[in-house]
Amino acid sequence: MPTTPIRQDDHGYLQESRQTVLGCVEGLGAYELRHPMTPTGTNLLGVVKHLIGIEAGYLGVCLGHPFEQPLPWIADESLGPNRDMWATADESGDYIVELYQRACAHSDAVLAEVGPAAEASVPWWPEEVRVTTAAGLVARVLKDTSMHAGQLQILRELIDSRAGTDWSDAGDRDWWRDYTARLEEVALRFRSSGE
Repeated sequence: MPTTPIRQDDHGYLQESRQTVLGCVEGLGAYELRHPMTPTGTNLLGVVKHLIGIEAGYLGVCLGHPFEQPLPWIADESLGPNRDMWATADESGDYIVELYQRACAHSDAVLAEVGPAAEASVPWWPEEVRVTTAAGLVARVLKDTSMHAGQLQILRELIDSRAGTDWSDAGDRDWWRDYTARLEEVALRFRSSGE
C-alpha cells in the first residue's frame, strides 16, 4: 500500500524531475547549451527556458500568485513563435538556470501556501475546462517536466555520452560501446528487409 497520498507523490516526483533537468545542463559550455540538436531546433537551454514558463504559468499565475520576475519572452512577439524554446545572446546559461531554480522555488512556496485542494483557473485553456485545482496543476507540470527531462537526457547523451544517473549501474564506457554495437548488429539484419 502506498504510504503517501498520490498528490503528495506528484509533488515529490516533480521535484525529482526538476533535478534531472538541472543535471542535464550541468557543466556544459555556452555552445553545447544552445546548439540546436534536432531538425526543429531543440536545444538544452531552450527547453529549460520553456520550463520556466510552465512553472511560472501553471503554479504561479493560475493559482493567483504570479512569479515576481518578468519573463520578457512571453509578451515579446517580435521573437516569433517558439520564442520560449531558445535563449537569446543576452540570456546566459547561468541566468536561465538560476531563473528556473527561482521559478521552481516560487512554485513550491505557492503550493505550500495554498494546498493541493486550492481552486485554480488556467486562462489559456478553453473556458469550459479551465477551472481545476492546485493538485491538478501539479500533475500537469509533472507531466511536462518529466517529458522534457527525458528530452534533455537524450540531448545530453548525444553531447558527451552522459546518460541518466543510473548509467554506471550497467557498466563502464566499454560495456556501453559493446552493448550499442550488439544492438546495431541486430538492427542491421532488418535494414534491407523493409520491416
